[in-house]
Amino acid sequence: MKFSVDKHDKYVTLKLKEPKFTNDNAPGLKSELYLLSNEGFKNIIVDLSHIKECTDAQDLSSLLVGDRLCKAAGGLFIVTGINDEIAPIIELSNIFQSVTFVNTLEEATDFIFMDELEKEFRGEK
Repeated sequence: MKFSVDKHDKYVTLKLKEPKFTNDNAPGLKSELYLLSNEGFKNIIVDLSHIKECTDAQDLSSLLVGDRLCKAAGGLFIVTGINDEIAPIIELSNIFQSVTFVNTLEEATDFIFMDELEKEFRGEK
C-alpha cells in the first residue's frame, strides 16, 4: 500500500496514495494505524483524496480500527478527502455514524486544535 505520513506535534496525517481502496490494501492501513498509535499519536487524520474506487463496504472497516484506537487514547480520528465516487459506499456502510468526516485537511486540523484547546481549558491535559 502506498501512502505518506506527515507527523506533527499534536496529530499525524496519513495520506493514501492508491486509486482503489480494496481488501488488498486495507490491512496495510490497519497496520499503519496500529504503528502510529503505538508511537503515541492519539490524533490521526486519514486523507482519502486519491481514492477513486471502493467497491466493498467491508474494506472501510479499517477506518473503524483507527477510530477505536484514537478514542481509546483520548484523541480524534478524522477522515477527509471523500469524493463523489466513494461517498455512496461510505453512506451505505453507515461508517459515518462512528467516524468523523470533514471536507478538507484544513478543517481536520482545525477540528483537532479546537479539541486540544477545549481539553486544555477544561484542565484535561
